[in-house]
Amino acid sequence: MAYDSLLSPLTMGKLTLPNRVLMAPLTRARTPDMVPKALQQTYYAQRADAGLIFSEATNISPTARGYVYTPGIYTDEQEAGWRGVVDSVHRAGGRIALQLWHVGRISHHKIQPGGQPPVAPSALRAEGANCFLEFDDGSSGQHPTSTPRALETDEIPALIDDYRQAAKRAKRAGFDMVEVHAANAYLLQQFMATGSNKRTDRYGGNLVNRARLVLEVVDAVSEVMGADRVGIRISPFIEIFGLSDDESEAMAFYLAEQLTRRGIAYLHVNEPDWTGEGPQLTDTFRRELRKRFPGTLIYCGHYTAERTEALIRDGLGDGAAFGRPYIANPDLVERFRRESTLNEPDPATFYGGGAEGYTDYPTLS
Repeated sequence: MAYDSLLSPLTMGKLTLPNRVLMAPLTRARTPDMVPKALQQTYYAQRADAGLIFSEATNISPTARGYVYTPGIYTDEQEAGWRGVVDSVHRAGGRIALQLWHVGRISHHKIQPGGQPPVAPSALRAEGANCFLEFDDGSSGQHPTSTPRALETDEIPALIDDYRQAAKRAKRAGFDMVEVHAANAYLLQQFMATGSNKRTDRYGGNLVNRARLVLEVVDAVSEVMGADRVGIRISPFIEIFGLSDDESEAMAFYLAEQLTRRGIAYLHVNEPDWTGEGPQLTDTFRRELRKRFPGTLIYCGHYTAERTEALIRDGLGDGAAFGRPYIANPDLVERFRRESTLNEPDPATFYGGGAEGYTDYPTLS
């Protein structure tokens, strides 16, 4: 077998995964009312051969939204919708984690409750960033973000509780794990980054203070799920949505040490060049991160079977999350096993629409 390491089992917290081919969290914008339905059940169940499915990013509250047609996990109807998805994945023999999402300043007042500005660590607009809106004429598309307002210190406990309540709903829906989304220039990374966090309270200033919120969120979610069913996604060095950070490496290493102490199930690193911009991660960085986080370490970004096999064999990571390959290849694990040609994804159907480009890609069988 060409990919002995990639296709071998992996212990991740409470779970034993049959392989190390994970499905990356993929926003597909196909829930107009924010509730997963039969289409999502089919889509996720088709990909149940993944060692673990990371769900698309899921809004934890009404203020968490920055993109229309993305799902939530803060109402009974949304919870029931996700339960249908989880049941479908489990019936197909798979495992699935829910990614908990708050976009922070990557939003617009038009999709915020009461037309209020988005919330963020500081009242700094994300320069050059767009969110995704539905306009008055019924059309939808990208639009520049609004200037946010800074969260008051006394509002932060309620924000943390939004994550806690979302985790409770995820647990009731039957998810195997939850993933805290602290990457891609969204709210939790906005708190960690020097360029977007200008606070002077206990959540701003030095590195420890800037990391405080994400660690408090991890603790709250772990109280619900157990730390061995919680993971986190980070994206050190990423350069999107106007984010800048003078201490990105130091923050990644500090988080890794703190998360090791908490015994979480895994650390999921989204590489900074996934958009075609930003630096590539070095093996030196990977080795230093591994020293600080000896637990399950997953990477994501332009990975192939060959590249992941080398990553695992070199001891730099334990597996990879595949995005675009899983869009076009529901049976990706089987294709790797047979060393078969992969279907090419159609970018025109990545976001929005229905079954086309979503559940209609062919399998080997």
